[in-house]
Amino acid sequence: MLRLGAVPCSPPPGRLSEGPVWDERREELLWVDIPAGLIHRAALTARRADSGLPDLAPTGTLRLDRPVGAVVPCASGALLAAAGASFLRLEDGRPPVEVAVLDLPGDGVRRRLNDAACDPGGRLLAGTMAYDETPGAGALHRLDRDGPVVTLLDSVTISNGLGWSPDGRLLYYADSPTGRVDVFDYDPESGTPTGRRPFAVLSRGVPDGLAVDADGRVWVAVWGGGEVRAYAPDGTLHARVEVPASHVTSCAFAGPDLDVLVITTAAEGLDEERRRAEPDAGRLFVCRPGVTGLRSTPYDDTSTAPAAVRPAPAAGH
Repeated sequence: MLRLGAVPCSPPPGRLSEGPVWDERREELLWVDIPAGLIHRAALTARRADSGLPDLAPTGTLRLDRPVGAVVPCASGALLAAAGASFLRLEDGRPPVEVAVLDLPGDGVRRRLNDAACDPGGRLLAGTMAYDETPGAGALHRLDRDGPVVTLLDSVTISNGLGWSPDGRLLYYADSPTGRVDVFDYDPESGTPTGRRPFAVLSRGVPDGLAVDADGRVWVAVWGGGEVRAYAPDGTLHARVEVPASHVTSCAFAGPDLDVLVITTAAEGLDEERRRAEPDAGRLFVCRPGVTGLRSTPYDDTSTAPAAVRPAPAAGH
């Protein structure tokens, strides 16, 4: 088993940094700070003398008027954000536009969108959770290319990591409180997951976001564990990346060669003593794991009709 280490990057720490994704068109990293409603961008810079690893140079921030669980690039060049209970289309110089709104249960439980990722066909899979983490109040949804939202899985508590095998026929998924990553058979044509079964059970901490590399290994951020764990396609442990922050939230392969693992962390959930002990909590970290990632598929918005969208409440930069 490989043992690796990660080093912090320059962007200031967030409260709950999450959802890193490499925007290949702009050659920038995107990530969010969920409760602050912030979407950040940064470019990878040259190697630092102290570590030989690249750094991240911030290039811009967009502030929304609601929590933002995830953001992904679109095929058109726009961005799609899973924010509050809505999917927002974001374009430079234009106000956000609401593409779709979730039809949430009227049971008085407040819910929001959390982690999201695009499948190989350009559909967005996005999960929900209750603000107070009510067990079973969340779900996993699919936003299709033409706008409809389909519920794929219900009775979820904290819908988290999403990733696909290199051939697109396996979906990896984490409902964090279960303490495990599950795997589904996935139909790339219809975007339908079936045959859910355990893939990897964590011995400590809980699974959060995840990424899949070009050889099919699954890299899982461990909230409460201070590490990223990589599992081989058969579920055996392949590597551990130590991170000097206990609440590791997600990871993504970045850079022109997709050979840099960027890791997000959170300061949320730490008491004052733990925050003093973890001064880099909430920062982004990088390492070179010796493997390359898969190219992320942008959301296919090319067939979304303009009539299906409506202006969203104003947001600022």
